[in-house]
Amino acid sequence: MKQSSKCAIGGIVSALSLVLMISVAVIPFLTYALPAVAGMLIIFIVCEIDKKWAFGVYCTVAILGMLLVPDKEVAVMYLAFFGYYPILKAMIESKFPLVIEWIIKIVAFAATMAGSYFLMIKFMGVTIDETEEWGMMAYPILLGMGTFAFILYDIALTKMITLYIKKWQKHFKRYFK
Repeated sequence: MKQSSKCAIGGIVSALSLVLMISVAVIPFLTYALPAVAGMLIIFIVCEIDKKWAFGVYCTVAILGMLLVPDKEVAVMYLAFFGYYPILKAMIESKFPLVIEWIIKIVAFAATMAGSYFLMIKFMGVTIDETEEWGMMAYPILLGMGTFAFILYDIALTKMITLYIKKWQKHFKRYFK
């Protein structure tokens, strides 16, 4: 693939990712879904170019997201996990057996979410409304629910990668040479 095609694909994915994250200002109830979908777009870079280019696109979107996205929680979710997860997923799944893969993925998710929310609560003034109702039990409950949602996200990501490779990749390659 030519450098110009790589730059074009990177620019398109970056722009779409930013538009998705900025649109949370209009659709606020998708605070967690839109950074996850924006992260899914990195799949195309991983599949078509390589992990290094995907990491460059991730860095670009993460920096621009922190500067441009009005809801900083969305930008932090992309920066802290969803933006680089497709790259991490490709690396983990190519090196480890299935059980070890899942352990690494779940630990990475839990550690990243706990750390990023700790930093957002301490430094950005983000509040978790459920703590008023449930007290300190809110944190493990929310982390457990988040882990369940993450497992569904990972399965959906795998299905999307399979669908892309089987059905869309041949059409995509026609346009970007």
